Amino acid sequence: MSAPILPTSLVGSYAQPDWLIDRARLADRFPPRVRAKELWRVAPELLEQAQDDATLLAVRAQERAGLDILTDGEIRRESYSNHFATALEGVDVDNPGTALDRSGHPNPVPRITGPISRPAPVQVDDLHFLRAATDHPIKITVPGPFTMSQQAQDDHYGDPGAAAMAYAAAVNAEVRDLFAAGADVVQIDEPYMQARPDAARAYGLEALNAALDGVSGTTAVHICFGYAAIIHERPEGYSFLPELAGSPVKQISIETAQSGLDLGVLSDLTDKTIILGVLDLSDPAVESPGVVAGRARRAFERIPPEQLVLAPDCGLKYLPRESAFGKMRSLADAAKRLRAELRSGGEGVPTPQ
Repeated sequence: MSAPILPTSLVGSYAQPDWLIDRARLADRFPPRVRAKELWRVAPELLEQAQDDATLLAVRAQERAGLDILTDGEIRRESYSNHFATALEGVDVDNPGTALDRSGHPNPVPRITGPISRPAPVQVDDLHFLRAATDHPIKITVPGPFTMSQQAQDDHYGDPGAAAMAYAAAVNAEVRDLFAAGADVVQIDEPYMQARPDAARAYGLEALNAALDGVSGTTAVHICFGYAAIIHERPEGYSFLPELAGSPVKQISIETAQSGLDLGVLSDLTDKTIILGVLDLSDPAVESPGVVAGRARRAFERIPPEQLVLAPDCGLKYLPRESAFGKMRSLADAAKRLRAELRSGGEGVPTPQ
C-alpha cells in the first residue's frame, strides 16, 4: 500500500495500556535512561506476550484512525532511548552513572566502561512483528548517537565526540538491518540537538551523518522540544535546525502546533521532506480536523504539499489513550480534507504541479 499526498504518521510512540505499564509512575519522572522494569505491570514471564498484544492494539488503532504510515507505537519501550541504549556492549547499566537531563536535573544513565558496540540487532524482531501485522507502509525509530552520548556517563573515551561516533557506528548497523528487514522509513530521534545546540554543531551533526553513511532507504530525524507532559515551556524557535540542510537525512520531523512555530525556518530546508507536527500534545482535548488542517496549511507557502508528512508534535506516549486515538483520527480527517482541497484547487491551497 503506497502513501497518498500529505501522508499521516505518528512521530513514534503511542499511548501504552494501563494494564501493561504503570502510567502514573511513568508520568512522574523523566523518561528513564537505564532500565526501569518496575514500570511494567505484567509478570516477567508474560511480558513479551503482553507487549505483543499491546503492539497489535496500537497498530489496529492507527489503522482505524486512518493513518497512512504506521509504527509499532514503541509499546515495548520504557522510553524512546533506553530500549536501544541499554542493549549495547561497552555500557554498564547495573552500576549507572549520572548525567544532567535537558532540564538540568541529574538522572541515572548508562555508564560507558569500554568500546561501544552492537553485538546483535536490537529492534529487527520488533520490525518483523510490525511488518507482519499490517500492509501499510511502516516506520520504526532509533535513538540518535548524539542524544545517546548526552544520556551517558563516559568513563572510557574521555572525548564526547569519540563517544558520539562510537554510538553512530552502532546506529548505522541497526539502521541498515532495519531496512533489510523491510522498514519503509527509519527515524533517528535526536532531541538533544535542540537542547544542546553548541555540542550538536561541534560533533553531533558529524555523528548523525556517520549514522546515515551508506544508508539508501528513507531516513528521518526527529528534533523536538521534549515531551509536552514533562517540558511545559516551549521556546519561540529551534536552536538547531538549519544545520540539517546539508545532512543526508531525507525527512525532518519538527513541532509547530504547541509552539506556533514561525515556519520561515522551513526556507532553509526546501530539499527535505518535512514531518510537520500539527497536534498539540500539551492538552488532552482533541482538536477538530479543521484546526489541524489550518496548522498544516501554514506550511504550504514554504514547502509544497508533496514534501509534507502530517504528524503529532512528538510522541503520544503520555496522553490518555482516548485522547491519543481522537487526535490521530482528527489528523487523518484533516489530511483527507486537505487532499480534497488540493484536488479542487481550493482557496489558499496550491495546486499540485
